[in-house]
Amino acid sequence: MRILIVLLISILVLQEAKSQTLPVGSPIVEGYVRRQQLLGKFDPAISFNYRPLTFTKNGISTDSLEYISKDLFGYQFNRPGQASTFTILPIEFRVAQDLQNPDNRNNGAMIRSRGWQTYLAAGFYAELGPLSIQLKPEFIWAQNKEYIGFPDWPRHYESTWQVRYNWFNRIDQPERYGDDPYTKVTWGQSSIRLNKWGMSLGLSTENLWWGPGIRNSIMMSNNAQGFPHITFNTQRPIITSIGAFEWQLITGRLSDSGYKPPYFEERFRGYEAYVPKVDDSRYYQAITFSYSPKWIQGLSFGLVRWVQQYIEDTRGFKSHFPAFTNLFKRNVQDEFGFSTNQDQAAGFFGRWVWADANAEVYFEFHKKNAAINLRDLIANTDHPRALTVGINKLFKMPASNAMWQFNFEWTQTSQAQLRLINDASSWYIHNRIRHGYTHNGEVLGSALGPGGNAQYIEISWIKGFTRIGGAVERYVHNNDFAVAAFNPDFTRYWVDYNLHGFVELKFDKILLSSSLFFTKSLNYQWEVLFDPNDPSAFPDTPGVDRINWNLDIKVSYTL
Repeated sequence: MRILIVLLISILVLQEAKSQTLPVGSPIVEGYVRRQQLLGKFDPAISFNYRPLTFTKNGISTDSLEYISKDLFGYQFNRPGQASTFTILPIEFRVAQDLQNPDNRNNGAMIRSRGWQTYLAAGFYAELGPLSIQLKPEFIWAQNKEYIGFPDWPRHYESTWQVRYNWFNRIDQPERYGDDPYTKVTWGQSSIRLNKWGMSLGLSTENLWWGPGIRNSIMMSNNAQGFPHITFNTQRPIITSIGAFEWQLITGRLSDSGYKPPYFEERFRGYEAYVPKVDDSRYYQAITFSYSPKWIQGLSFGLVRWVQQYIEDTRGFKSHFPAFTNLFKRNVQDEFGFSTNQDQAAGFFGRWVWADANAEVYFEFHKKNAAINLRDLIANTDHPRALTVGINKLFKMPASNAMWQFNFEWTQTSQAQLRLINDASSWYIHNRIRHGYTHNGEVLGSALGPGGNAQYIEISWIKGFTRIGGAVERYVHNNDFAVAAFNPDFTRYWVDYNLHGFVELKFDKILLSSSLFFTKSLNYQWEVLFDPNDPSAFPDTPGVDRINWNLDIKVSYTL
Protein backbone atom coordinates (compact mmCIF):
# COMPACT_ATOMS: atom_id res chain seq x y z
CA MET A 1 0.00 0.00 0.00
CA ARG A 2 2.86 2.43 0.80
CA ILE A 3 4.41 1.73 -2.61
CA LEU A 4 1.08 2.49 -4.31
CA ILE A 5 0.72 5.79 -2.43
CA VAL A 6 4.25 6.85 -3.36
CA LEU A 7 3.60 6.09 -7.04
CA LEU A 8 0.33 8.02 -6.99
CA ILE A 9 1.94 11.10 -5.44
CA SER A 10 4.98 11.02 -7.73
CA ILE A 11 2.81 10.89 -10.83
CA LEU A 12 0.26 13.42 -9.59
CA VAL A 13 2.80 16.24 -9.35
CA LEU A 14 3.76 15.83 -13.01
CA GLN A 15 1.94 16.97 -16.12
CA GLU A 16 0.99 15.02 -19.22
CA ALA A 17 -2.26 14.96 -21.16
CA LYS A 18 -4.08 13.12 -23.92
CA SER A 19 -4.56 9.53 -22.74
CA GLN A 20 -7.90 8.53 -24.20
CA THR A 21 -8.36 4.82 -24.91
CA LEU A 22 -9.95 3.06 -27.84
CA PRO A 23 -12.16 0.34 -26.28
CA VAL A 24 -11.53 -3.27 -27.25
CA GLY A 25 -13.92 -4.27 -30.01
CA SER A 26 -14.55 -0.72 -31.25
CA PRO A 27 -16.27 -1.00 -34.63
CA ILE A 28 -13.96 -0.69 -37.65
CA VAL A 29 -11.23 1.45 -36.05
CA GLU A 30 -9.11 -1.30 -34.46
CA GLY A 31 -8.87 -3.22 -37.70
CA TYR A 32 -8.11 -0.06 -39.66
CA VAL A 33 -5.19 0.89 -37.41
CA ARG A 34 -3.72 -2.61 -37.62
CA ARG A 35 -3.90 -2.56 -41.42
CA GLN A 36 -2.14 0.80 -41.49
CA GLN A 37 0.77 -0.78 -39.65
CA LEU A 38 1.00 -3.56 -42.24
CA LEU A 39 1.16 -0.84 -44.89
CA GLY A 40 4.06 0.84 -43.11
CA LYS A 41 2.00 3.92 -42.14
CA PHE A 42 1.93 3.28 -38.40
CA ASP A 43 4.63 3.08 -35.74
CA PRO A 44 6.07 -0.49 -35.88
CA ALA A 45 6.96 -0.26 -32.16
CA ILE A 46 3.25 -0.54 -31.32
CA SER A 47 2.97 -4.31 -30.81
CA PHE A 48 -0.83 -4.68 -30.70
CA ASN A 49 -0.19 -7.16 -27.89
CA TYR A 50 -2.11 -4.93 -25.46
CA ARG A 51 -5.51 -3.42 -25.93
CA PRO A 52 -7.27 -1.07 -25.46
CA LEU A 53 -4.98 1.15 -27.47
CA THR A 54 -4.17 4.44 -25.77
CA PHE A 55 -3.83 7.72 -27.65
CA THR A 56 -1.35 9.91 -25.79
CA LYS A 57 0.35 13.21 -26.44
CA ASN A 58 3.73 11.52 -26.92
CA GLY A 59 2.49 8.05 -27.85
CA ILE A 60 0.16 7.26 -30.73
CA SER A 61 -0.01 10.77 -32.15
CA THR A 62 -3.50 12.09 -32.77
CA ASP A 63 -2.18 13.63 -35.99
CA SER A 64 -0.22 10.62 -37.28
CA LEU A 65 -3.07 8.96 -39.16
CA GLU A 66 -5.87 10.31 -41.30
CA TYR A 67 -8.55 8.45 -39.33
CA ILE A 68 -7.76 10.16 -35.99
CA SER A 69 -10.29 12.95 -35.82
CA LYS A 70 -13.03 14.44 -33.70
CA ASP A 71 -15.54 12.59 -35.88
CA LEU A 72 -14.31 9.28 -34.42
CA PHE A 73 -13.17 10.15 -30.92
CA GLY A 74 -15.77 12.59 -29.72
CA TYR A 75 -16.41 16.32 -29.62
CA GLN A 76 -13.87 18.26 -27.52
CA PHE A 77 -14.70 21.35 -25.49
CA ASN A 78 -11.11 22.24 -24.57
CA ARG A 79 -9.54 25.51 -25.71
CA PRO A 80 -6.00 25.95 -27.07
CA GLY A 81 -3.45 26.47 -24.32
CA GLN A 82 -5.63 24.94 -21.61
CA ALA A 83 -4.41 21.96 -19.55
CA SER A 84 -7.94 20.59 -19.18
CA THR A 85 -9.95 18.61 -21.73
CA PHE A 86 -13.57 17.50 -21.84
CA THR A 87 -14.77 15.18 -24.60
CA ILE A 88 -18.17 13.66 -25.29
CA LEU A 89 -17.43 10.10 -26.37
CA PRO A 90 -19.10 8.42 -29.35
CA ILE A 91 -22.42 6.70 -28.67
CA GLU A 92 -22.27 2.97 -29.37
CA PHE A 93 -25.33 0.88 -30.11
CA ARG A 94 -25.39 -2.82 -30.92
CA VAL A 95 -28.14 -5.25 -31.72
CA ALA A 96 -27.82 -9.02 -32.12
CA GLN A 97 -30.22 -11.81 -32.95
CA ASP A 98 -29.65 -15.55 -32.53
CA LEU A 99 -32.45 -17.49 -34.17
CA GLN A 100 -32.08 -20.94 -32.58
CA ASN A 101 -28.94 -21.23 -30.43
CA PRO A 102 -26.83 -18.59 -28.66
CA ASP A 103 -23.48 -17.87 -30.28
CA ASN A 104 -22.15 -14.78 -28.53
CA ARG A 105 -18.38 -14.24 -28.82
CA ASN A 106 -16.10 -11.34 -27.94
CA ASN A 107 -19.04 -9.02 -27.25
CA GLY A 108 -18.08 -7.86 -23.77
CA ALA A 109 -21.04 -7.44 -21.44
CA MET A 110 -23.49 -8.99 -23.94
CA ILE A 111 -24.39 -12.54 -22.88
CA ARG A 112 -25.04 -15.91 -24.53
CA SER A 113 -28.72 -15.56 -25.32
CA ARG A 114 -31.26 -16.70 -27.87
CA GLY A 115 -33.44 -14.01 -29.40
CA TRP A 116 -32.82 -10.28 -29.61
CA GLN A 117 -30.17 -8.52 -27.57
CA THR A 118 -29.21 -4.83 -27.40
CA TYR A 119 -26.27 -2.85 -26.08
CA LEU A 120 -25.93 0.89 -25.49
CA ALA A 121 -22.88 2.82 -24.26
CA ALA A 122 -22.17 6.54 -24.00
CA GLY A 123 -20.14 8.84 -21.82
CA PHE A 124 -17.38 11.40 -21.58
CA TYR A 125 -13.63 11.74 -21.22
CA ALA A 126 -11.96 14.48 -19.14
CA GLU A 127 -8.41 15.49 -18.26
CA LEU A 128 -6.95 17.80 -15.66
CA GLY A 129 -3.19 17.76 -15.78
CA PRO A 130 -2.03 14.16 -15.29
CA LEU A 131 -5.47 13.04 -14.11
CA SER A 132 -7.80 11.47 -16.67
CA ILE A 133 -11.35 10.25 -16.18
CA GLN A 134 -13.19 8.16 -18.73
CA LEU A 135 -16.80 7.34 -17.87
CA LYS A 136 -18.58 5.09 -20.36
CA PRO A 137 -21.21 2.86 -18.71
CA GLU A 138 -22.99 0.11 -20.62
CA PHE A 139 -26.63 -0.96 -20.73
CA ILE A 140 -27.55 -4.49 -21.89
CA TRP A 141 -30.95 -6.01 -22.52
CA ALA A 142 -31.45 -9.56 -23.81
CA GLN A 143 -34.65 -11.36 -24.73
CA ASN A 144 -33.07 -14.52 -23.25
CA LYS A 145 -35.48 -16.98 -24.85
CA GLU A 146 -35.44 -20.67 -23.99
CA TYR A 147 -33.41 -22.93 -26.24
CA ILE A 148 -32.30 -26.57 -26.45
CA GLY A 149 -29.34 -27.11 -24.17
CA PHE A 150 -27.59 -30.25 -23.03
CA PRO A 151 -30.29 -32.93 -23.50
CA ASP A 152 -31.95 -34.56 -20.51
CA TRP A 153 -32.54 -38.28 -20.06
CA PRO A 154 -33.15 -40.37 -22.15
CA ARG A 155 -31.45 -38.36 -24.93
CA HIS A 156 -28.26 -38.57 -22.85
CA TYR A 157 -27.70 -41.38 -20.37
CA GLU A 158 -27.31 -40.64 -16.66
CA SER A 159 -23.68 -41.73 -16.87
CA THR A 160 -23.12 -39.05 -19.54
CA TRP A 161 -24.70 -36.45 -17.27
CA GLN A 162 -22.30 -37.42 -14.51
CA VAL A 163 -19.36 -36.79 -16.83
CA ARG A 164 -20.91 -33.51 -17.98
CA TYR A 165 -21.08 -32.32 -14.39
CA ASN A 166 -17.33 -32.80 -14.10
CA TRP A 167 -17.28 -29.58 -16.15
CA PHE A 168 -20.39 -27.86 -14.75
CA ASN A 169 -18.97 -28.22 -11.23
CA ARG A 170 -15.62 -26.68 -12.15
CA ILE A 171 -16.68 -23.61 -14.10
CA ASP A 172 -19.32 -20.91 -13.80
CA GLN A 173 -20.74 -21.07 -17.32
CA PRO A 174 -24.55 -21.26 -17.16
CA GLU A 175 -26.43 -22.38 -20.23
CA ARG A 176 -29.01 -19.67 -19.62
CA TYR A 177 -29.12 -16.51 -17.50
CA GLY A 178 -32.39 -17.29 -15.75
CA ASP A 179 -35.88 -17.69 -17.21
CA ASP A 180 -36.71 -14.02 -17.78
CA PRO A 181 -35.39 -11.25 -20.02
CA TYR A 182 -31.94 -10.13 -18.91
CA THR A 183 -31.17 -6.50 -18.03
CA LYS A 184 -27.91 -5.13 -16.68
CA VAL A 185 -26.03 -1.85 -16.29
CA THR A 186 -22.24 -1.94 -15.86
CA TRP A 187 -19.48 0.63 -15.47
CA GLY A 188 -18.34 -0.51 -18.89
CA GLN A 189 -15.30 1.13 -20.47
CA SER A 190 -14.61 3.47 -17.55
CA SER A 191 -11.39 4.39 -15.79
CA ILE A 192 -9.66 6.98 -13.61
CA ARG A 193 -5.91 7.29 -14.14
CA LEU A 194 -2.74 9.22 -13.39
CA ASN A 195 -0.50 9.40 -16.45
CA LYS A 196 3.16 10.30 -16.94
CA TRP A 197 6.16 9.26 -19.07
CA GLY A 198 3.97 6.97 -21.18
CA MET A 199 2.85 5.06 -18.08
CA SER A 200 -0.49 4.96 -16.30
CA LEU A 201 -1.67 4.01 -12.82
CA GLY A 202 -5.36 3.82 -12.03
CA LEU A 203 -8.66 2.05 -11.53
CA SER A 204 -10.57 0.61 -14.47
CA THR A 205 -13.42 -1.62 -15.56
CA GLU A 206 -12.39 -1.60 -19.23
CA ASN A 207 -12.17 -4.77 -21.27
CA LEU A 208 -8.62 -5.97 -21.90
CA TRP A 209 -6.99 -8.00 -24.66
CA TRP A 210 -3.57 -9.62 -24.29
CA GLY A 211 -1.62 -11.15 -27.12
CA PRO A 212 -1.49 -10.65 -30.89
CA GLY A 213 -4.54 -12.76 -31.79
CA ILE A 214 -7.25 -11.16 -33.92
CA ARG A 215 -10.14 -13.57 -33.35
CA ASN A 216 -9.06 -15.43 -30.20
CA SER A 217 -6.93 -14.57 -27.19
CA ILE A 218 -6.22 -17.45 -24.85
CA MET A 219 -5.31 -15.43 -21.76
CA MET A 220 -7.51 -12.31 -21.87
CA SER A 221 -10.14 -11.07 -24.32
CA ASN A 222 -13.38 -9.14 -24.41
CA ASN A 223 -15.46 -12.32 -24.42
CA ALA A 224 -16.73 -11.46 -20.91
CA GLN A 225 -17.66 -8.09 -19.48
CA GLY A 226 -14.86 -6.00 -18.00
CA PHE A 227 -14.08 -6.46 -14.32
CA PRO A 228 -12.88 -3.90 -11.75
CA HIS A 229 -9.10 -3.80 -11.47
CA ILE A 230 -6.12 -1.71 -10.46
CA THR A 231 -3.74 -1.31 -13.37
CA PHE A 232 -0.16 -0.14 -13.84
CA ASN A 233 0.63 -0.20 -17.54
CA THR A 234 2.42 1.48 -20.40
CA GLN A 235 0.36 3.69 -22.67
CA ARG A 236 2.96 3.55 -25.42
CA PRO A 237 6.16 1.60 -25.97
CA ILE A 238 8.99 2.66 -23.66
CA ILE A 239 11.95 3.20 -25.98
CA THR A 240 15.42 2.18 -24.73
CA SER A 241 18.82 1.63 -26.28
CA ILE A 242 18.03 -2.05 -26.85
CA GLY A 243 14.44 -1.74 -28.00
CA ALA A 244 10.90 -1.00 -26.85
CA PHE A 245 9.07 -2.40 -23.83
CA GLU A 246 5.36 -2.62 -22.98
CA TRP A 247 3.74 -4.10 -19.89
CA GLN A 248 0.68 -4.33 -17.71
CA LEU A 249 0.23 -5.36 -14.09
CA ILE A 250 -3.34 -5.70 -12.83
CA THR A 251 -5.03 -6.77 -9.63
CA GLY A 252 -8.77 -7.28 -9.85
CA ARG A 253 -11.91 -8.88 -8.52
CA LEU A 254 -13.87 -11.54 -10.42
CA SER A 255 -17.52 -12.27 -9.68
CA ASP A 256 -19.89 -15.13 -10.45
CA SER A 257 -22.99 -15.08 -12.62
CA GLY A 258 -25.42 -16.06 -9.89
CA TYR A 259 -26.99 -18.76 -12.09
CA LYS A 260 -26.81 -22.53 -11.71
CA PRO A 261 -26.23 -25.19 -14.40
CA PRO A 262 -29.19 -27.11 -15.89
CA TYR A 263 -31.04 -29.76 -13.83
CA PHE A 264 -28.91 -28.97 -10.79
CA GLU A 265 -31.48 -30.57 -8.46
CA GLU A 266 -31.50 -33.89 -10.29
CA ARG A 267 -29.86 -37.08 -9.00
CA PHE A 268 -27.94 -39.18 -11.49
CA ARG A 269 -27.41 -42.84 -10.62
CA GLY A 270 -28.47 -42.01 -7.09
CA TYR A 271 -25.91 -39.23 -6.63
CA GLU A 272 -26.38 -35.48 -6.49
CA ALA A 273 -24.23 -34.43 -9.43
CA TYR A 274 -24.26 -30.70 -8.61
CA VAL A 275 -21.86 -29.48 -5.94
CA PRO A 276 -22.63 -25.89 -4.83
CA LYS A 277 -19.79 -23.45 -5.38
CA VAL A 278 -18.18 -21.26 -2.75
CA ASP A 279 -20.10 -18.02 -2.26
CA ASP A 280 -17.05 -15.81 -2.65
CA SER A 281 -15.46 -13.48 -5.19
CA ARG A 282 -12.01 -14.19 -6.57
CA TYR A 283 -8.80 -12.24 -6.18
CA TYR A 284 -7.08 -11.99 -9.57
CA GLN A 285 -3.60 -10.82 -10.43
CA ALA A 286 -1.70 -10.88 -13.70
CA ILE A 287 1.53 -9.54 -15.11
CA THR A 288 2.51 -9.38 -18.75
CA PHE A 289 5.19 -7.60 -20.73
CA SER A 290 6.51 -7.62 -24.30
CA TYR A 291 9.77 -6.60 -25.90
CA SER A 292 10.48 -5.31 -29.42
CA PRO A 293 14.21 -5.58 -30.20
CA LYS A 294 15.82 -2.52 -31.73
CA TRP A 295 17.60 -4.52 -34.42
CA ILE A 296 14.56 -6.37 -35.87
CA GLN A 297 11.81 -3.99 -36.92
CA GLY A 298 8.25 -5.23 -36.42
CA LEU A 299 9.19 -8.14 -34.13
CA SER A 300 7.73 -8.38 -30.63
CA PHE A 301 7.45 -11.19 -28.13
CA GLY A 302 6.28 -11.34 -24.56
CA LEU A 303 5.33 -13.28 -21.45
CA VAL A 304 2.16 -13.42 -19.40
CA ARG A 305 1.13 -15.03 -16.12
CA TRP A 306 -2.11 -14.85 -14.15
CA VAL A 307 -3.24 -16.32 -10.83
CA GLN A 308 -6.68 -16.37 -9.23
CA GLN A 309 -7.77 -17.43 -5.76
CA TYR A 310 -10.78 -16.91 -3.54
CA ILE A 311 -10.86 -13.76 -1.43
CA GLU A 312 -11.07 -15.83 1.76
CA ASP A 313 -7.68 -17.40 0.88
CA THR A 314 -6.04 -14.03 0.35
CA ARG A 315 -4.51 -13.27 3.72
CA GLY A 316 -1.18 -11.68 4.49
CA PHE A 317 1.19 -9.56 2.41
CA LYS A 318 2.61 -12.37 0.27
CA SER A 319 -0.80 -13.75 -0.71
CA HIS A 320 -1.67 -10.39 -2.28
CA PHE A 321 1.09 -10.86 -4.87
CA PRO A 322 0.47 -14.40 -6.18
CA ALA A 323 1.62 -13.56 -9.72
CA PHE A 324 5.16 -13.12 -8.40
CA THR A 325 5.39 -16.33 -6.36
CA ASN A 326 5.29 -20.13 -6.76
CA LEU A 327 6.09 -20.32 -10.45
CA PHE A 328 6.88 -24.02 -9.85
CA LYS A 329 5.00 -26.41 -7.57
CA ARG A 330 8.24 -27.50 -5.94
CA ASN A 331 8.14 -24.14 -4.13
CA VAL A 332 4.90 -25.07 -2.37
CA GLN A 333 5.36 -27.29 0.68
CA ASP A 334 2.11 -29.14 0.18
CA GLU A 335 2.67 -32.23 -1.95
CA PHE A 336 4.30 -30.11 -4.64
CA GLY A 337 1.34 -27.75 -4.52
CA PHE A 338 -1.21 -30.17 -5.92
CA SER A 339 -3.71 -29.07 -3.27
CA THR A 340 -2.93 -25.36 -3.38
CA ASN A 341 -6.00 -23.16 -3.58
CA GLN A 342 -4.87 -21.29 -6.68
CA ASP A 343 -5.62 -21.45 -10.37
CA GLN A 344 -2.93 -20.16 -12.68
CA ALA A 345 -1.56 -20.12 -16.20
CA ALA A 346 1.50 -18.73 -17.95
CA GLY A 347 2.95 -18.60 -21.43
CA PHE A 348 4.47 -16.53 -24.18
CA PHE A 349 3.43 -14.92 -27.46
CA GLY A 350 4.98 -13.22 -30.46
CA ARG A 351 4.21 -11.16 -33.53
CA TRP A 352 6.31 -10.20 -36.54
CA VAL A 353 5.17 -7.48 -38.93
CA TRP A 354 6.73 -7.44 -42.42
CA ALA A 355 5.77 -3.99 -43.69
CA ASP A 356 7.55 -4.55 -47.02
CA ALA A 357 5.31 -7.59 -47.59
CA ASN A 358 2.23 -5.98 -45.97
CA ALA A 359 1.91 -9.05 -43.76
CA GLU A 360 2.20 -10.31 -40.20
CA VAL A 361 2.52 -13.67 -38.47
CA TYR A 362 1.71 -14.24 -34.81
CA PHE A 363 1.35 -16.96 -32.21
CA GLU A 364 0.46 -17.71 -28.59
CA PHE A 365 1.58 -20.71 -26.52
CA HIS A 366 0.38 -21.06 -22.93
CA LYS A 367 0.22 -23.67 -20.18
CA LYS A 368 -2.28 -23.92 -17.36
CA ASN A 369 -1.31 -25.07 -13.87
CA ALA A 370 2.28 -24.85 -12.65
CA ALA A 371 4.93 -27.41 -13.53
CA ILE A 372 6.66 -29.18 -10.63
CA ASN A 373 10.06 -27.88 -11.71
CA LEU A 374 12.00 -26.83 -14.80
CA ARG A 375 12.60 -30.46 -15.80
CA ASP A 376 8.86 -31.17 -15.72
CA LEU A 377 8.21 -28.03 -17.78
CA ILE A 378 10.69 -29.08 -20.47
CA ALA A 379 9.61 -32.74 -20.55
CA ASN A 380 5.89 -31.96 -20.80
CA THR A 381 5.80 -28.91 -23.04
CA ASP A 382 2.40 -29.79 -24.51
CA HIS A 383 0.69 -30.65 -21.24
CA PRO A 384 -1.65 -28.92 -20.61
CA ARG A 385 -1.13 -26.36 -23.36
CA ALA A 386 -3.21 -24.05 -25.52
CA LEU A 387 -2.02 -22.32 -28.66
CA THR A 388 -2.93 -19.96 -31.45
CA VAL A 389 -1.13 -19.33 -34.74
CA GLY A 390 -2.17 -16.82 -37.35
CA ILE A 391 -1.21 -14.97 -40.51
CA ASN A 392 -2.60 -11.69 -41.81
CA LYS A 393 -1.73 -10.45 -45.32
CA LEU A 394 -2.77 -7.49 -47.49
CA PHE A 395 -2.68 -7.64 -51.30
CA LYS A 396 -2.63 -4.24 -52.96
CA MET A 397 -4.49 -3.64 -56.21
CA PRO A 398 -2.23 -1.45 -58.40
CA ALA A 399 -5.08 -0.06 -60.49
CA SER A 400 -6.94 1.40 -57.48
CA ASN A 401 -6.63 2.29 -53.81
CA ALA A 402 -8.38 -0.93 -52.87
CA MET A 403 -6.77 -4.09 -51.53
CA TRP A 404 -7.57 -7.66 -50.52
CA GLN A 405 -7.00 -9.02 -47.04
CA PHE A 406 -6.37 -12.66 -46.10
CA ASN A 407 -6.46 -13.86 -42.49
CA PHE A 408 -6.00 -17.36 -41.13
CA GLU A 409 -6.15 -18.20 -37.42
CA TRP A 410 -5.99 -21.59 -35.73
CA THR A 411 -6.68 -22.00 -31.99
CA GLN A 412 -6.57 -25.18 -29.94
CA THR A 413 -7.29 -25.49 -26.22
CA SER A 414 -8.16 -29.21 -25.99
CA GLN A 415 -5.70 -31.49 -24.26
CA ALA A 416 -2.93 -33.32 -26.10
CA GLN A 417 -2.57 -37.12 -26.20
CA LEU A 418 -0.66 -37.05 -22.91
CA ARG A 419 -4.05 -36.87 -21.17
CA LEU A 420 -4.24 -40.66 -21.64
CA ILE A 421 -1.64 -41.09 -18.88
CA ASN A 422 -1.91 -37.75 -17.08
CA ASP A 423 -5.23 -35.92 -17.26
CA ALA A 424 -4.60 -32.22 -16.58
CA SER A 425 -8.25 -31.15 -17.03
CA SER A 426 -9.49 -28.65 -19.58
CA TRP A 427 -8.53 -25.03 -19.92
CA TYR A 428 -10.64 -22.53 -17.96
CA ILE A 429 -11.91 -25.09 -15.41
CA HIS A 430 -10.39 -25.90 -12.01
CA ASN A 431 -10.92 -28.42 -9.22
CA ARG A 432 -10.60 -25.91 -6.35
CA ILE A 433 -11.34 -22.53 -7.94
CA ARG A 434 -14.59 -23.99 -9.15
CA HIS A 435 -15.88 -20.85 -10.84
CA GLY A 436 -13.14 -21.41 -13.40
CA TYR A 437 -11.49 -18.66 -15.37
CA THR A 438 -14.68 -16.63 -15.77
CA HIS A 439 -16.40 -13.38 -14.88
CA ASN A 440 -20.19 -13.05 -14.85
CA GLY A 441 -20.45 -16.57 -16.25
CA GLU A 442 -18.28 -16.11 -19.33
CA VAL A 443 -14.71 -17.18 -20.04
CA LEU A 444 -12.15 -14.38 -19.80
CA GLY A 445 -9.95 -15.99 -22.46
CA SER A 446 -10.91 -17.58 -25.74
CA ALA A 447 -14.61 -17.62 -26.60
CA LEU A 448 -14.12 -21.24 -27.74
CA GLY A 449 -14.26 -22.23 -24.06
CA PRO A 450 -12.96 -25.39 -22.38
CA GLY A 451 -11.63 -27.97 -24.84
CA GLY A 452 -12.56 -25.85 -27.86
CA ASN A 453 -10.68 -25.86 -31.17
CA ALA A 454 -11.21 -23.72 -34.27
CA GLN A 455 -9.78 -22.99 -37.71
CA TYR A 456 -10.81 -19.70 -39.32
CA ILE A 457 -10.15 -18.38 -42.85
CA GLU A 458 -11.24 -14.90 -43.94
CA ILE A 459 -11.01 -12.96 -47.20
CA SER A 460 -12.15 -9.36 -47.56
CA TRP A 461 -12.08 -6.44 -50.00
CA ILE A 462 -10.95 -3.13 -48.51
CA LYS A 463 -10.96 0.47 -49.62
CA GLY A 464 -10.40 3.10 -46.94
CA PHE A 465 -12.82 2.35 -44.13
CA THR A 466 -14.98 0.14 -46.32
CA ARG A 467 -14.47 -3.56 -45.77
CA ILE A 468 -16.61 -6.30 -47.29
CA GLY A 469 -15.85 -9.98 -46.99
CA GLY A 470 -16.61 -13.46 -45.83
CA ALA A 471 -15.13 -16.27 -43.79
CA VAL A 472 -15.48 -19.96 -43.06
CA GLU A 473 -14.83 -21.49 -39.66
CA ARG A 474 -14.71 -24.98 -38.24
CA TYR A 475 -15.38 -25.01 -34.49
CA VAL A 476 -15.14 -28.16 -32.34
CA HIS A 477 -17.00 -27.79 -29.04
CA ASN A 478 -15.28 -29.11 -25.88
CA ASN A 479 -13.33 -31.95 -27.41
CA ASP A 480 -12.10 -32.95 -23.93
CA PHE A 481 -15.64 -33.72 -22.79
CA ALA A 482 -16.42 -35.65 -25.96
CA VAL A 483 -13.42 -37.92 -25.39
CA ALA A 484 -14.20 -38.43 -21.69
CA ALA A 485 -17.91 -39.11 -22.20
CA PHE A 486 -18.09 -41.02 -25.49
CA ASN A 487 -14.68 -42.48 -26.31
CA PRO A 488 -14.37 -44.45 -28.59
CA ASP A 489 -17.65 -43.28 -30.20
CA PHE A 490 -16.21 -40.85 -32.74
CA THR A 491 -19.68 -40.10 -34.15
CA ARG A 492 -20.43 -37.86 -31.15
CA TYR A 493 -18.13 -34.91 -31.89
CA TRP A 494 -20.06 -31.61 -31.84
CA VAL A 495 -18.68 -29.59 -34.75
CA ASP A 496 -19.97 -26.28 -36.10
CA TYR A 497 -19.33 -25.14 -39.64
CA ASN A 498 -19.82 -21.37 -39.85
CA LEU A 499 -20.21 -19.20 -42.92
CA HIS A 500 -19.65 -15.55 -42.09
CA GLY A 501 -20.40 -12.47 -44.18
CA PHE A 502 -19.67 -8.91 -43.03
CA VAL A 503 -19.75 -5.26 -44.13
CA GLU A 504 -17.97 -2.28 -42.53
CA LEU A 505 -18.74 1.28 -43.64
CA LYS A 506 -18.15 4.88 -42.56
CA PHE A 507 -20.72 7.64 -43.19
CA ASP A 508 -19.45 10.99 -41.97
CA LYS A 509 -19.75 10.64 -38.17
CA ILE A 510 -21.27 7.14 -38.26
CA LEU A 511 -19.33 3.87 -38.21
CA LEU A 512 -21.40 0.84 -39.21
CA SER A 513 -20.33 -2.79 -38.81
CA SER A 514 -22.70 -5.64 -39.60
CA SER A 515 -22.25 -9.39 -39.90
CA LEU A 516 -24.36 -12.45 -40.62
CA PHE A 517 -23.44 -15.94 -39.40
CA PHE A 518 -24.86 -19.17 -40.75
CA THR A 519 -24.07 -22.18 -38.56
CA LYS A 520 -24.53 -25.85 -39.37
CA SER A 521 -24.08 -27.81 -36.12
CA LEU A 522 -23.25 -31.49 -36.52
CA ASN A 523 -24.18 -33.65 -33.51
CA TYR A 524 -25.49 -30.59 -31.64
CA GLN A 525 -24.82 -30.94 -27.90
CA TRP A 526 -23.04 -34.25 -28.73
CA GLU A 527 -26.39 -35.93 -29.43
CA VAL A 528 -26.96 -38.75 -31.93
CA LEU A 529 -30.08 -40.75 -32.69
CA PHE A 530 -28.67 -43.96 -31.32
CA ASP A 531 -31.05 -46.87 -30.77
CA PRO A 532 -29.69 -49.05 -27.91
CA ASN A 533 -31.81 -51.94 -29.26
CA ASP A 534 -30.01 -51.78 -32.58
CA PRO A 535 -26.25 -51.54 -31.90
CA SER A 536 -25.52 -52.70 -35.44
CA ALA A 537 -26.33 -49.16 -36.63
CA PHE A 538 -22.93 -47.96 -35.37
CA PRO A 539 -21.01 -46.20 -36.94
CA ASP A 540 -23.72 -45.05 -39.36
CA THR A 541 -25.73 -43.52 -36.53
CA PRO A 542 -27.30 -40.24 -37.67
CA GLY A 543 -26.50 -37.17 -35.59
CA VAL A 544 -28.85 -34.47 -34.33
CA ASP A 545 -27.95 -31.53 -36.58
CA ARG A 546 -29.19 -27.97 -36.14
CA ILE A 547 -29.06 -24.72 -38.10
CA ASN A 548 -28.66 -21.25 -36.62
CA TRP A 549 -28.55 -17.70 -37.96
CA ASN A 550 -26.79 -14.91 -36.09
CA LEU A 551 -27.17 -11.23 -37.01
CA ASP A 552 -24.90 -8.64 -35.40
CA ILE A 553 -25.02 -4.88 -36.07
CA LYS A 554 -22.76 -2.29 -34.41
CA VAL A 555 -23.15 1.47 -34.82
CA SER A 556 -20.89 4.19 -33.44
CA TYR A 557 -22.06 7.81 -33.69
CA THR A 558 -20.14 10.94 -32.77
CA LEU A 559 -22.14 14.05 -31.84
